[in-house]
Amino acid sequence: MSFTDATIARLPRVIRPFAERHHELIKFAIVGGTTFIIDSAIFFTLKLTILEPKPVTAKIIAGVVAVIASYILNREWSFRDRGGRERHHEALLFFGVSGVGVVLAMAPLWISSYVLMLRVPEVSLLTENVADFVSAYIIGNLLQMGFRFWAFRRWVFPDEFGRNPEKAVEATLTAGGIAEVLEDEHEVGLAEGRGRGTVTRMRSWRSEQSDQLGDSSEPRVSKTS
Repeated sequence: MSFTDATIARLPRVIRPFAERHHELIKFAIVGGTTFIIDSAIFFTLKLTILEPKPVTAKIIAGVVAVIASYILNREWSFRDRGGRERHHEALLFFGVSGVGVVLAMAPLWISSYVLMLRVPEVSLLTENVADFVSAYIIGNLLQMGFRFWAFRRWVFPDEFGRNPEKAVEATLTAGGIAEVLEDEHEVGLAEGRGRGTVTRMRSWRSEQSDQLGDSSEPRVSKTS
């Protein structure tokens, strides 16, 4: 059993069918959690040691390493069967999408701070910290994650089985593909059956109408000589 399957097996029964249908999304979320740990570990390690007076520099270094790790993990694991672009073009699009994702992640924090004015002295320090956490780490990260997942599939890794044409052939010949063909044939058969049934019902109706007309007609009077 793969790591992804093991993770899905531990999910609540209610959401497990959804996760089984969206393996790429589960892998993408796992990669996101992994890179978050990498980012945090590098940032605090540098900030508490050699870059103690330069936290911004520490954050930049940690962010760059996390983005590189995200590209490698997503390319080689989350979207391992997708591709279709040249490596340099793919990497450029990946980092461009990631940059847009960072801007989207910061947007809720900006709105919270400068539009809703959830800052000291307008609100208490506790309220400010709670608002910052919710806007930046919950709403911002969810917004960024949704955009990046969609953009990666749409632009960065657009073609399913783009790096593995053999799997494309296998997918066509699997039971699912055969089932689709059989289902199409079954639907055609049903449609033809419905057509034949309609013709049969029309013929029966016409026969009944003829019988009724025959019964309601006046009896013929024979001529007598």
